[in-house]
Amino acid sequence: MSERTSYAPGTPSWVDIGVADIPAAAAFYGALFGWEWTDAGPDAGGYGMFSLRGLSVAGIGPQMMPDAPPFWTVYMTVADVDATAEAVAANGGTVVVPPMDVMDAGRMAVFTDPNGVYFSGWQPNEHIGSRLVNEPGTFTWNELAASDIDVAREFYTKVLGWGCLEPAGDPAGTFTIADQAVCGSHTAGEGEFPAWSVWFAVADCDASAAQVAELGGSVLMPPNDMDFGRGAVVADPAGAVFGICVVNDSAESSG
Repeated sequence: MSERTSYAPGTPSWVDIGVADIPAAAAFYGALFGWEWTDAGPDAGGYGMFSLRGLSVAGIGPQMMPDAPPFWTVYMTVADVDATAEAVAANGGTVVVPPMDVMDAGRMAVFTDPNGVYFSGWQPNEHIGSRLVNEPGTFTWNELAASDIDVAREFYTKVLGWGCLEPAGDPAGTFTIADQAVCGSHTAGEGEFPAWSVWFAVADCDASAAQVAELGGSVLMPPNDMDFGRGAVVADPAGAVFGICVVNDSAESSG
C-alpha cells in the first residue's frame, strides 16, 4: 500500500536529512525524485517537508553536526517515546536527545544503539510520518549495517519488539513485525561505516543513478541486480549516502 494513514509501532515511518545548504539539497532531491519542498515556518527552526503529489514523504533541516558528513536519519514509530528511551538505556543504547514535543506534530527522541548507530523514535500526533511509501520517489527500505550484528539484533528485538528471521551468528537478516518484513540488517563490511541506510524507490535504477551524477552527486555502487531487485548506492552533492532501487515486494518496509 503506497498511501499511509498510520504505522504500527516499531515500523520505520519517516526519514529526514540535515544539510548545510537546504535550498541546494532541495533542488537536488526535487530534480531526482520530483519532490516539492516547503519550509515549515519560523517555529520549526528551519525544518521543512518534501512532498510528492501533495503528500509528505521526507523531511529536511539544518545540519546538527557540522563536523560530520550529512546523513539520512530513520525514525521508528513507537507508542510511547518516553518508555522507548528507558528501554534504549536499559539495553545498552544511548539517549542522545531526550524525548521532546515537536509542536503538535508528535514527540521524538534521538538514540544510538550499542554499536553507536543513530536512529530516532517518533510518537505521532498530527504527523504520522511519510504519507506515501513504496512507490517511485518515496522511501521503501531501511538496512542496518552493524559492527556486531548479534548485539544489534538483541537490542532492537527488546527495544522495538521486532522479530528476526535469521538465527544468531547469521551475517544478514530481516527484522519483522507480526511476521511482516520491516527492515534488513547485515554485518558491516570492511570499510563500511555502521549506520542505518535509507533506500528510495525509483522507476529505473540505471537512469536514476545516471541522473544523480548529472546533478552533481556520485555513484558509490553502480546499479546491479540484488536479491530484492536492481539497486545502487549513491550520494548527493554534499555527500549524504542513500540507496535507490526498483520496488518489488521484498524491498518494501513500510507497506
